[in-house]
Amino acid sequence: MSNLITDRPEMPEESAHSRAAVLRSRADSYMALERYEAAVADLTEAIALHGDHANAWRLRGECHRILGLREAALTDFDEALKIEPDNAFALGSRGQTYAAMGRLEEALDDYEHALAISPEALWILEGKANALAELRRMDEALATHTKIIELNGELPYSWTARGDLYQQMDLFDEALDDYGRALKIEPDNVRVLARRGEALRMLDRYDEALVDLNRALELDPDNDNALGSRGATLSEMGDKEAALADLNRAIELEPTYVWAFRVRGEVLQELDRHEEAIADFTQALHLEYGD
Repeated sequence: MSNLITDRPEMPEESAHSRAAVLRSRADSYMALERYEAAVADLTEAIALHGDHANAWRLRGECHRILGLREAALTDFDEALKIEPDNAFALGSRGQTYAAMGRLEEALDDYEHALAISPEALWILEGKANALAELRRMDEALATHTKIIELNGELPYSWTARGDLYQQMDLFDEALDDYGRALKIEPDNVRVLARRGEALRMLDRYDEALVDLNRALELDPDNDNALGSRGATLSEMGDKEAALADLNRAIELEPTYVWAFRVRGEVLQELDRHEEAIADFTQALHLEYGD
């Protein structure tokens, strides 16, 4: 692509800016179609033609972020923010990139700056909540999720995300309340049914857990999380063979499912199948810790 740009005769500034605008517009459509490499190509040419346009840098940074090219994304967002230091979109996207790299404090700085400009941006609030949770600043994370619900409690995801945080904090009754609110909005949400089933399992409410997990698997028979949770529930209820069938299928669908290996190992151990149990525990250790 660079050769094409270099070989093209230099055009007047007005024409260059006009061409760059069309390239940015086409890149928007490429991004909508998830054709990120094509978008990058257009945005690279647009930047070469009109490098002072912050949105071109921001959009290319977003493409690089989605493609997993994090250092390239950071470079692009930095350039966008040199041009427009208060660009909330660039700040939020750079925050997402920092978070993906484990640079959580830097991510939070960007999220806070972005929210000072655009305080009701739900996706930035969500990024902030996730970063706070990873930093184990749970009360602040909960407050952020509550703000998201206040802004848009009509989205099932808003309730589900806070329910997940409650579950992470072992506050299962609170999680159940939030999952219930989400399911009132979208009764057949497979992910929420699976998560509520797991919360019920953790409260030893196995029959209720099975109702949710069975429904989740009616809707999506290959949902590995629901299969794992149902396998654990069936094991607690004493049906070890049915538990193994679910756990086997969950691992078949998701070979890196650490928790399922651990649970299956425990079931095999209870069945005195210790060689197989050792193999599962060994795989769990390998997947989680690189042993």
